[in-house]
Amino acid sequence: MEEKKLTIQIYRNKSADELTALIADPGERPDAGSAAASSGALAAALLCRAVRMNNETAGLDPEKQDWYLRNSEILRTYLVKLVDEDVKCRGPLRRALKEGDDHAVEAARQVSVSICLEIVNMMGKCLEMAADYAEDMSRTVDVGFYLLESAELAYAASLAAGGFIRMTAEKSADETWCYVMKRENELTMQAQAELLGRIRTHLKQST
Repeated sequence: MEEKKLTIQIYRNKSADELTALIADPGERPDAGSAAASSGALAAALLCRAVRMNNETAGLDPEKQDWYLRNSEILRTYLVKLVDEDVKCRGPLRRALKEGDDHAVEAARQVSVSICLEIVNMMGKCLEMAADYAEDMSRTVDVGFYLLESAELAYAASLAAGGFIRMTAEKSADETWCYVMKRENELTMQAQAELLGRIRTHLKQST
């Protein structure tokens, strides 16, 4: 009997060209969650860049400045890992759909959105940090530009992940779970839109 070789793909190590090509192919495993995680990592990277650019003139307590640097970098590396975690969390759903087990499909559907839920949550943290830093930073146009770019990309990543959650929930026979997912996402996105608006207003006033 011929042994089957097990190939483990690490998607976060792919080049941008390779990863986007995989996401573009509906026959491949990376999906909207991996795309949102990648965008979220870029949002965190831009936040980290803004903080580093502002490092010399921030006027902050050194410990507070270090907190922003450390946590924006932690967020960036965490989101990179979620590129692969999203693929993993949808594994049970792929298997259940292949086997045609309706009960297993329903259970796996809820698991399949777990990383997208985490991406939405982490993008909220990114927006909160950006909003707080917008008030703390020195008033330099370049830093403000990167901070706003971070916030807008974080919001877009959250919208993308939230869209996948809603699409998946709408396929569920569990009406309560579907309603909760859609309503919670609606409230979360309202809160994140308010944060983005706060950042835009503050940076506009400070330039």
